[in-house]
Amino acid sequence: MSIRDNSKVDIEAATFQRILSHLRDNPNVQNIDLMNLANFCRNCISKWYSEEAKKFGQEIDYDSAREFIYGMPYDEYKKKYQKPATEEQLKKFNENKNKN
Repeated sequence: MSIRDNSKVDIEAATFQRILSHLRDNPNVQNIDLMNLANFCRNCISKWYSEEAKKFGQEIDYDSAREFIYGMPYDEYKKKYQKPATEEQLKKFNENKNKN
């Protein structure tokens, strides 16, 4: 596969936007489930976004990055969509955390 450099970045950016859109459209997918299945969640993406921005000389703090990733302020998202983790979810999360 051969993609011109500019097209590659455009494709990656569009793909990232689709991932964000998909996550925003599916708030029923809880962060802890993402962590348990994929070892990352919306908060991880927010941290990565902030860290990568710094590499390009941009200061985007974690709260601003979370607002971008979630599509709304994090506290609003939590109140609206986040459910308390079940014992089973927490057990799996802690098991996975200890493996990494």
